[in-house]
Amino acid sequence: MAAKIISGTEVAKEIREELKAEVDKLKKEHNVEPGLVTILVGENPASVSYVTAKQKTSKELGFNSIQDNQPEDISEEDLLKLIDKYNKDPKIHGILVQLPLPKHINENKVLYAIDPDKDVDGFHPVNVGRLMIGEARFYPCTPYGIQQLLIRSGTKMEGAEVVVVGRSNIVGKPIAMMLIQKKEGANSTVTICHTRTKDTKAHTLKADVLIVAAGAPKAVTADMVKEGAVVIDVGVNRVGKTPEGKAILEGDVDFDAVKEKASAITPVPGGVGPMTITMLMLNTVRAAKMAAGIEVD
Repeated sequence: MAAKIISGTEVAKEIREELKAEVDKLKKEHNVEPGLVTILVGENPASVSYVTAKQKTSKELGFNSIQDNQPEDISEEDLLKLIDKYNKDPKIHGILVQLPLPKHINENKVLYAIDPDKDVDGFHPVNVGRLMIGEARFYPCTPYGIQQLLIRSGTKMEGAEVVVVGRSNIVGKPIAMMLIQKKEGANSTVTICHTRTKDTKAHTLKADVLIVAAGAPKAVTADMVKEGAVVIDVGVNRVGKTPEGKAILEGDVDFDAVKEKASAITPVPGGVGPMTITMLMLNTVRAAKMAAGIEVD
Protein backbone atom coordinates (compact mmCIF):
# COMPACT_ATOMS: atom_id res chain seq x y z
CA MET A 1 0.00 0.00 0.00
CA ALA A 2 1.37 3.43 -0.99
CA ALA A 3 2.33 5.83 1.77
CA LYS A 4 0.09 8.48 3.29
CA ILE A 5 1.19 11.89 1.97
CA ILE A 6 2.04 14.38 4.72
CA SER A 7 1.07 17.71 3.18
CA GLY A 8 3.06 20.65 4.50
CA THR A 9 0.76 22.94 2.54
CA GLU A 10 -2.28 21.74 4.54
CA VAL A 11 -0.54 21.70 7.93
CA ALA A 12 0.93 25.17 7.33
CA LYS A 13 -2.54 26.48 6.46
CA GLU A 14 -3.94 24.99 9.68
CA ILE A 15 -1.19 26.62 11.80
CA ARG A 16 -1.63 29.98 10.07
CA GLU A 17 -5.33 29.94 10.87
CA GLU A 18 -4.46 29.31 14.53
CA LEU A 19 -1.91 32.16 14.43
CA LYS A 20 -4.38 34.58 12.83
CA ALA A 21 -6.80 33.98 15.71
CA GLU A 22 -3.96 34.42 18.22
CA VAL A 23 -2.82 37.70 16.63
CA ASP A 24 -6.40 39.04 16.68
CA LYS A 25 -6.65 38.10 20.37
CA LEU A 26 -3.30 39.75 21.19
CA LYS A 27 -4.43 42.99 19.55
CA LYS A 28 -7.87 42.97 21.18
CA GLU A 29 -6.97 41.86 24.71
CA HIS A 30 -3.40 43.10 25.14
CA ASN A 31 -2.99 45.83 22.50
CA VAL A 32 0.02 43.91 21.17
CA GLU A 33 0.77 43.82 17.44
CA PRO A 34 3.57 41.38 16.48
CA GLY A 35 6.29 43.28 14.61
CA LEU A 36 8.61 41.66 12.06
CA VAL A 37 11.33 43.37 10.01
CA THR A 38 12.99 41.62 7.10
CA ILE A 39 16.28 43.18 5.99
CA LEU A 40 17.33 42.52 2.40
CA VAL A 41 20.78 43.57 1.18
CA GLY A 42 21.09 43.75 -2.60
CA GLU A 43 18.76 42.18 -5.14
CA ASN A 44 19.54 38.46 -5.27
CA PRO A 45 16.44 37.08 -7.09
CA ALA A 46 16.02 34.06 -4.78
CA SER A 47 16.36 36.30 -1.70
CA VAL A 48 13.84 38.81 -3.10
CA SER A 49 11.41 35.92 -3.66
CA TYR A 50 11.86 34.54 -0.10
CA VAL A 51 11.51 37.96 1.54
CA THR A 52 8.40 38.79 -0.52
CA ALA A 53 6.77 35.52 0.62
CA LYS A 54 7.64 36.23 4.28
CA GLN A 55 6.25 39.77 4.07
CA LYS A 56 3.06 38.61 2.34
CA THR A 57 2.41 35.99 5.03
CA SER A 58 3.12 38.35 7.93
CA LYS A 59 0.73 40.95 6.51
CA GLU A 60 -2.00 38.33 6.00
CA LEU A 61 -1.65 37.42 9.68
CA GLY A 62 -2.01 41.05 10.75
CA PHE A 63 1.59 41.78 11.79
CA ASN A 64 3.27 45.16 11.84
CA SER A 65 5.44 44.16 8.89
CA ILE A 66 8.47 46.14 7.67
CA GLN A 67 10.53 45.39 4.59
CA ASP A 68 13.90 47.18 4.82
CA ASN A 69 15.83 47.05 1.53
CA GLN A 70 19.47 48.08 1.60
CA PRO A 71 21.92 48.53 -1.29
CA GLU A 72 24.44 45.80 -2.17
CA ASP A 73 27.31 48.10 -1.15
CA ILE A 74 26.07 48.95 2.37
CA SER A 75 29.00 48.79 4.78
CA GLU A 76 29.12 46.16 7.50
CA GLU A 77 29.19 48.98 10.07
CA ASP A 78 26.01 50.56 8.69
CA LEU A 79 24.21 47.21 8.60
CA LEU A 80 25.15 46.58 12.24
CA LYS A 81 23.84 50.06 13.16
CA LEU A 82 20.56 49.25 11.39
CA ILE A 83 20.20 46.02 13.37
CA ASP A 84 20.93 47.91 16.59
CA LYS A 85 18.14 50.36 15.72
CA TYR A 86 15.63 47.50 15.40
CA ASN A 87 17.00 45.80 18.54
CA LYS A 88 15.99 48.95 20.45
CA ASP A 89 12.59 49.37 18.73
CA PRO A 90 9.84 48.09 21.08
CA LYS A 91 7.42 47.69 18.15
CA ILE A 92 9.71 45.17 16.46
CA HIS A 93 9.69 41.66 17.97
CA GLY A 94 11.41 39.72 15.20
CA ILE A 95 14.46 40.65 13.10
CA LEU A 96 15.36 38.62 10.05
CA VAL A 97 18.40 39.35 7.87
CA GLN A 98 18.02 37.48 4.58
CA LEU A 99 21.07 35.41 3.66
CA PRO A 100 23.34 35.25 1.73
CA LEU A 101 24.95 38.63 2.33
CA PRO A 102 27.52 40.28 0.01
CA LYS A 103 31.08 39.00 0.42
CA HIS A 104 32.36 42.15 2.18
CA ILE A 105 30.00 41.52 5.12
CA ASN A 106 30.70 38.93 7.81
CA GLU A 107 27.45 36.94 8.09
CA ASN A 108 28.17 35.61 11.58
CA LYS A 109 28.94 39.09 12.88
CA VAL A 110 25.57 40.28 11.54
CA LEU A 111 23.55 37.31 12.87
CA TYR A 112 25.23 37.57 16.28
CA ALA A 113 24.34 41.28 16.46
CA ILE A 114 20.61 40.48 16.55
CA ASP A 115 19.10 40.55 20.06
CA PRO A 116 18.61 36.82 20.92
CA ASP A 117 15.06 37.65 22.07
CA LYS A 118 14.30 38.97 18.55
CA ASP A 119 16.18 36.21 16.71
CA VAL A 120 13.08 34.55 15.25
CA ASP A 121 15.25 32.44 12.92
CA GLY A 122 16.76 30.73 15.99
CA PHE A 123 20.36 31.00 14.69
CA HIS A 124 21.96 33.11 17.43
CA PRO A 125 24.47 31.12 19.57
CA VAL A 126 22.44 32.02 22.68
CA ASN A 127 19.35 30.40 21.14
CA VAL A 128 21.36 27.40 19.94
CA GLY A 129 22.61 27.03 23.52
CA ARG A 130 19.09 27.34 24.93
CA LEU A 131 17.97 24.59 22.55
CA MET A 132 20.87 22.38 23.65
CA ILE A 133 19.87 22.55 27.35
CA GLY A 134 16.16 22.10 26.67
CA GLU A 135 15.15 25.71 27.32
CA ALA A 136 14.60 26.92 23.75
CA ARG A 137 12.82 30.20 23.19
CA PHE A 138 12.85 29.88 19.40
CA TYR A 139 13.36 26.69 17.44
CA PRO A 140 15.02 27.14 14.02
CA CYS A 141 12.18 27.37 11.52
CA THR A 142 12.78 24.37 9.22
CA PRO A 143 13.42 21.87 12.06
CA TYR A 144 10.41 23.31 13.91
CA GLY A 145 8.31 22.73 10.80
CA ILE A 146 9.56 19.15 10.55
CA GLN A 147 8.63 18.46 14.17
CA GLN A 148 5.15 19.92 13.66
CA LEU A 149 4.61 17.75 10.57
CA LEU A 150 5.53 14.68 12.62
CA ILE A 151 3.30 15.65 15.56
CA ARG A 152 0.31 16.67 13.46
CA SER A 153 0.50 13.58 11.25
CA GLY A 154 0.19 11.44 14.39
CA THR A 155 3.70 9.97 14.19
CA LYS A 156 4.69 8.36 17.49
CA MET A 157 8.02 9.95 18.43
CA GLU A 158 8.56 8.63 21.97
CA GLY A 159 11.17 5.88 21.80
CA ALA A 160 11.26 6.05 17.98
CA GLU A 161 14.50 5.33 16.13
CA VAL A 162 15.13 8.51 14.16
CA VAL A 163 17.86 8.81 11.55
CA VAL A 164 18.82 12.25 10.23
CA VAL A 165 20.81 12.34 6.99
CA GLY A 166 22.75 15.63 6.98
CA ARG A 167 24.49 17.59 9.74
CA SER A 168 23.96 21.24 8.79
CA ASN A 169 23.54 23.91 11.46
CA ILE A 170 20.24 24.89 9.85
CA VAL A 171 18.52 21.47 9.73
CA GLY A 172 20.46 18.34 10.70
CA LYS A 173 21.98 19.31 14.05
CA PRO A 174 18.99 21.27 15.45
CA ILE A 175 16.34 18.67 14.50
CA ALA A 176 18.44 15.97 16.15
CA MET A 177 18.76 18.10 19.28
CA MET A 178 15.01 18.83 19.32
CA LEU A 179 13.99 15.19 18.97
CA ILE A 180 16.15 13.90 21.84
CA GLN A 181 14.65 16.37 24.35
CA LYS A 182 12.54 14.99 27.17
CA LYS A 183 9.41 16.61 25.75
CA GLU A 184 6.20 15.81 23.93
CA GLY A 185 6.76 15.18 20.23
CA ALA A 186 10.35 14.14 21.01
CA ASN A 187 11.96 11.59 23.39
CA SER A 188 13.42 9.76 20.39
CA THR A 189 16.72 7.96 19.86
CA VAL A 190 18.55 9.92 17.18
CA THR A 191 21.40 9.00 14.83
CA ILE A 192 22.99 11.55 12.48
CA CYS A 193 24.53 10.35 9.20
CA HIS A 194 26.79 12.56 7.08
CA THR A 195 29.33 12.47 4.25
CA ARG A 196 31.87 10.55 6.36
CA THR A 197 29.42 7.94 7.68
CA LYS A 198 30.82 4.52 6.72
CA ASP A 199 27.55 2.74 5.93
CA THR A 200 24.61 5.15 5.75
CA LYS A 201 22.25 2.43 4.49
CA ALA A 202 22.90 0.28 7.60
CA HIS A 203 21.65 3.19 9.72
CA THR A 204 18.72 4.32 7.56
CA LEU A 205 17.31 0.78 7.44
CA LYS A 206 16.82 0.93 11.23
CA ALA A 207 14.87 4.21 11.10
CA ASP A 208 11.24 4.38 12.19
CA VAL A 209 11.47 8.04 11.16
CA LEU A 210 13.91 9.07 8.44
CA ILE A 211 14.68 12.79 7.97
CA VAL A 212 16.69 13.53 4.85
CA ALA A 213 18.54 16.82 4.40
CA ALA A 214 21.46 15.62 2.29
CA GLY A 215 21.40 18.32 -0.38
CA ALA A 216 21.50 15.87 -3.29
CA PRO A 217 18.63 14.67 -5.52
CA LYS A 218 17.42 11.11 -4.83
CA ALA A 219 20.24 10.53 -2.30
CA VAL A 220 17.96 8.10 -0.44
CA THR A 221 16.61 5.21 -2.49
CA ALA A 222 13.96 2.59 -1.68
CA ASP A 223 16.53 -0.06 -0.65
CA MET A 224 17.70 2.30 2.14
CA VAL A 225 14.27 2.60 3.76
CA LYS A 226 12.65 0.27 6.29
CA GLU A 227 9.17 -1.01 5.45
CA GLY A 228 6.60 1.24 7.16
CA ALA A 229 9.00 4.08 8.00
CA VAL A 230 7.88 7.73 8.09
CA VAL A 231 10.04 9.73 5.66
CA ILE A 232 10.53 13.50 5.81
CA ASP A 233 12.27 14.91 2.73
CA VAL A 234 13.85 18.31 3.37
CA GLY A 235 15.66 18.58 0.04
CA VAL A 236 14.76 20.99 -2.76
CA ASN A 237 16.90 20.43 -5.83
CA ARG A 238 16.35 22.19 -9.16
CA VAL A 239 16.92 19.42 -11.70
CA GLY A 240 15.72 21.15 -14.87
CA LYS A 241 13.01 23.28 -16.42
CA THR A 242 9.65 22.61 -18.01
CA PRO A 243 9.13 23.73 -21.63
CA GLU A 244 7.41 26.81 -20.09
CA GLY A 245 10.58 27.63 -18.17
CA LYS A 246 9.30 26.61 -14.71
CA ALA A 247 11.84 24.91 -12.42
CA ILE A 248 11.49 21.16 -11.94
CA LEU A 249 12.06 20.36 -8.27
CA GLU A 250 13.16 17.07 -6.80
CA GLY A 251 13.75 16.06 -3.20
CA ASP A 252 16.64 14.20 -1.58
CA VAL A 253 14.46 11.06 -1.55
CA ASP A 254 13.48 8.94 -4.56
CA PHE A 255 9.83 9.74 -3.90
CA ASP A 256 8.12 7.41 -6.41
CA ALA A 257 10.00 4.32 -5.24
CA VAL A 258 10.11 5.16 -1.50
CA LYS A 259 6.38 5.92 -1.22
CA GLU A 260 5.71 2.23 -1.95
CA LYS A 261 7.64 1.23 1.20
CA ALA A 262 7.04 4.09 3.63
CA SER A 263 3.91 4.40 5.77
CA ALA A 264 3.99 8.21 5.35
CA ILE A 265 6.11 10.63 3.31
CA THR A 266 6.38 14.35 2.54
CA PRO A 267 6.28 15.45 -1.11
CA VAL A 268 8.61 17.96 -2.82
CA PRO A 269 7.33 20.59 -3.37
CA GLY A 270 4.52 20.94 -0.81
CA GLY A 271 6.15 19.16 2.12
CA VAL A 272 8.63 20.83 4.48
CA GLY A 273 8.92 24.02 2.37
CA PRO A 274 5.59 25.68 3.28
CA MET A 275 6.25 25.02 6.97
CA THR A 276 9.43 27.11 7.24
CA ILE A 277 7.81 30.54 6.76
CA THR A 278 4.86 29.50 8.95
CA MET A 279 7.17 28.65 11.86
CA LEU A 280 8.94 31.99 11.41
CA MET A 281 5.54 33.62 11.96
CA LEU A 282 4.89 31.44 15.00
CA ASN A 283 8.27 32.46 16.47
CA THR A 284 7.44 36.15 15.90
CA VAL A 285 4.12 35.82 17.73
CA ARG A 286 5.98 34.06 20.54
CA ALA A 287 8.54 36.90 20.68
CA ALA A 288 5.74 39.49 20.86
CA LYS A 289 4.12 37.64 23.75
CA MET A 290 7.40 37.34 25.63
CA ALA A 291 8.14 41.06 25.15
CA ALA A 292 4.68 41.87 26.58
CA GLY A 293 5.17 39.56 29.56
CA ILE A 294 2.47 37.16 28.36
CA GLU A 295 3.10 33.54 29.30
CA VAL A 296 4.24 31.24 26.48
CA ASP A 297 4.34 27.42 26.36
